[in-house]
Amino acid sequence: MKWKIAVCVALAVILQSSLRALWPPLAYADLPLIAVTYFALRRDALLAVVVGTVAGLATDVLSQGLLGAGGFSKTLTAYLIAAIMTRIMLDNPLLRIPVLAGAAAFDTLVYLLLHQLLGQLPTPMGGSLAETMAFKIIWTTVAGTFLAYLLDTFFGDNARQRRQFAFRRRIARRTLGRKKY
Repeated sequence: MKWKIAVCVALAVILQSSLRALWPPLAYADLPLIAVTYFALRRDALLAVVVGTVAGLATDVLSQGLLGAGGFSKTLTAYLIAAIMTRIMLDNPLLRIPVLAGAAAFDTLVYLLLHQLLGQLPTPMGGSLAETMAFKIIWTTVAGTFLAYLLDTFFGDNARQRRQFAFRRRIARRTLGRKKY
């Protein structure tokens, strides 16, 4: 299971850094944040914080941004989502959409404020603060909606659960055939 998480985070970081060269508006879809949000919603707070730290720092290393700002913002976002998950049940896949939008807004706000505080150029496209935040929220939410479904099929236990139920049905059918009334 841990190798699947490592592959998922590595793939998200590599795609985040390489898709920007393919089409510049794809820089607004924050793929590592989607992975961090997905793992934070799985109710493992420690795993979410570790994934947030690793994904954020790896993204910072591959970009020309402020080293540590992405790691701090993604770690703080993972902690916030994990803390909310302990109090509110958000197991519905439809509720992931507002959680993703809120996580993208919070992560972008912390990231941009850290850059403003330290005097760095924060925006990937050179737009205003509100424009960058709006594009980041929209692109991350749309991409995250589709990627969360893919991550569910990759990390989900539904296939194993279906096999267990099929095995139970097979046993139940055998016992029904052997009973004599």
